[in-house]
Amino acid sequence: MSFGDIFTSSFLENVTSVSLLDMVLAMVLAFGLGVFIFMIYKKTYQGVMYSSSFGVTLIALTMITTLVILAVTSNVVLSLGMVGALSIVRFRTAIKEPLDIAFLFWAIAAGIVLAAGLIPLAVFGSVIIGVILVLFVNRQDSVNPYIVVLRLDGNEAEKAAMEHLTANTKRCVTKSKTVRKGSVELNLEVRLKDESTDFVNALADIPGVTDAVLVSYNGDYMG
Repeated sequence: MSFGDIFTSSFLENVTSVSLLDMVLAMVLAFGLGVFIFMIYKKTYQGVMYSSSFGVTLIALTMITTLVILAVTSNVVLSLGMVGALSIVRFRTAIKEPLDIAFLFWAIAAGIVLAAGLIPLAVFGSVIIGVILVLFVNRQDSVNPYIVVLRLDGNEAEKAAMEHLTANTKRCVTKSKTVRKGSVELNLEVRLKDESTDFVNALADIPGVTDAVLVSYNGDYMG
């Protein structure tokens, strides 16, 4: 057996294992699903620093997964080698948002299902997942909390400030209190009655209040 025979039998026969129409259809659908996943990610993103590169990664990941699964499903021997090759891949990038993991798995799952030929499952499943994410991620169950930092001269100023906050907010809870000679520092969590923050201006005008700071809190919270 010559080198040409080996090359012909082991390589060129795999060229037609996946038809050109199947490859084009799978990659086009993978691109479409990847763009859909990217749009849902952009719609539901609630972090501080938006990364457009991560959105593009979702599109690429869907298409790459489809490409790999197409190759695996066309050749049993190649599938065994692919499992060994992919098992040594390690990713060092830290995932800061827990929801980002769901989008990564969504992109991978969509690529796998699509390449397996289950096109209706990939399309309708992605639509259902996207609708659920839009409904629940952007849902706001309660009023966003704020942190008020106060620096006061003494007890009388503290009592007046607390009465003012209780009257002008829905809820006021003391988180921490630091007492020094001649001064008191309070950190309080408040829920606003409306979007107006004019009460902070009035708070700073109370005798004995030396400093009043209102800070928005964007983290996770209960109720």
